Amino acid sequence: MPLIAIIDDDPDILDASSLVLKSKGFDVITALNPNDGFKIVVEKKPDLIILDVMMDEPDDGFFLAQKFRKEKIQTPILMYTSVSKTIGLDFDKSEMVPVDDFVEKPISPDELVDKVVTLLKKAEERK
Repeated sequence: MPLIAIIDDDPDILDASSLVLKSKGFDVITALNPNDGFKIVVEKKPDLIILDVMMDEPDDGFFLAQKFRKEKIQTPILMYTSVSKTIGLDFDKSEMVPVDDFVEKPISPDELVDKVVTLLKKAEERK
């Protein structure tokens, strides 16, 4: 089964997301901060990364996504955000925000699984 890395500083989000994905047969690893998140991605090489925008700093997720790409880590990234609702911005994929898709928190279990399956299929097609 595909391995999913979830990087979020909210333990409730980590637990809920992990529970949903594990119930669908995915293997899941988690990290509560960007440093640990970078380490698990480098060491475990997951098939997909779910990354929160705001952790210790409001833009930690953006910087971590950029760091992954600078290090040639091309793993698909699904970014959790509540930023656009909070500050009224709409993010789009770009070099500054090098992620494959965005999803607003809170996310329904069905939407989470749909997004994960879609991104994993797209990644497989690129190989």
